[in-house]
Amino acid sequence: MQGFIRIAVFYDGSHFTYAQNYFYGKGQGWLSFKPLHKFVQEYVKKQLQGDYEYKVVYSSWYQGLFTANNAEERNLKTDRRRHHDLMHAGIETKFHPMSHTKGEKGVDVAMAIDILEMGLSDIFDVAVLVTGDGDFVPLARVLMKHTISVVNLYFDYEEAGHKSFSNERLKEACSYEVNFNDLEGHKEFKGHFKSCFRHAEDSKA
Repeated sequence: MQGFIRIAVFYDGSHFTYAQNYFYGKGQGWLSFKPLHKFVQEYVKKQLQGDYEYKVVYSSWYQGLFTANNAEERNLKTDRRRHHDLMHAGIETKFHPMSHTKGEKGVDVAMAIDILEMGLSDIFDVAVLVTGDGDFVPLARVLMKHTISVVNLYFDYEEAGHKSFSNERLKEACSYEVNFNDLEGHKEFKGHFKSCFRHAEDSKA
């Protein structure tokens, strides 16, 4: 870790997708990955306060995926746009089959195992969990046990019957927790918040 802090960002795809659609619907723009990673680097630097270089060296996306026949047609174009953004940002996508009856069953388990294997292989020093799912509490505790700092980055809002938040036990289990929505009015990070959104005239993620 000397001189260089390796950050890995792990996306709970459903948690992020709902938030991305929420912000877009409010007219704030399309929440984009590259500027979000820049914010993550600055946030971790502020928290650790060491004289190091801070860099997101790996990121991955986990989500259940319907077949084209089972997906809603109006969502397919938005999904394709998001998938291209993931590729442009260098985020490894890890989709899992999903059914209408069982939903995303097993995706969180696969995500946790993947993160744990990488953490124990000394691939990163800081893990950023973009999720609000309390099922990741044991994972956060094990990573912390192995001296890996854990940041819980989540979205907190309510719209049309959907409430997004992070489980209290998960926040307590992590080294740091960040409510992305709060950054809009944050004195130090509100500029980063604004820069995370791409508008129609912009061409890249």
